[in-house]
Amino acid sequence: MISSHTNKDFDQELRTLRDRLCAMGGRCEKQIARAMEALEERDVAIAKQVIEADQEIDKDEIDCDELALQILATRQPVASDLRFITMALKLVTDLERIGDLAAGIAKRAVELNPLPRLDPSVDLNPLSALVLKNLHAALDAFVAKNADQATAVIEADRNIDKANASLFAELLAHVATDPASVTRVLPLTSVCKYLERIGDHVKNVAESVVYMVRATDVRHRPLPKPSN
Repeated sequence: MISSHTNKDFDQELRTLRDRLCAMGGRCEKQIARAMEALEERDVAIAKQVIEADQEIDKDEIDCDELALQILATRQPVASDLRFITMALKLVTDLERIGDLAAGIAKRAVELNPLPRLDPSVDLNPLSALVLKNLHAALDAFVAKNADQATAVIEADRNIDKANASLFAELLAHVATDPASVTRVLPLTSVCKYLERIGDHVKNVAESVVYMVRATDVRHRPLPKPSN
């Protein structure tokens, strides 16, 4: 009976950690979307809300780390449970950085608010849409323990890199034709870079999911073929 009770407690702790990670990921998605809304709508109030809400993601990181370390210390997990805990400790770091980068986008929105828009305008929304789609897919892969879906997220990061490079070139073209636009272009290039970095952290999340499911480290290695 004692062993059964202990196993139930352990399972509950693992579920709690998973749920907290999912909630943290959902908060990151919301932060990115809201930051881009603040940028598009030139809404300083929303931007400031995003900046302030980053504290919640920081707290998520601390709470998840403490729970994961507590489980390691008291349960001494092995095999797939140990991989999950190891992955969780990496995942919270990447999600916290995503939160920081979303706050960075919001700060650039505040910076750009008093300045006139670029003419012609440069649309960053397709890039942010790719990033959000990949983040959502990575979190879904984590919940479903789906290594194939995680692998697709890793491969899709190439599209984010291409979109970022294209936008960067478009923004630099503004400066070439109108040097005075540099004060408006530089914050937008920062937003592009932040989105690209978020994409990199999403890729890290997906790599961690592959490791959790298959016990295979795919960092800096050819991706495994999808399972049949």
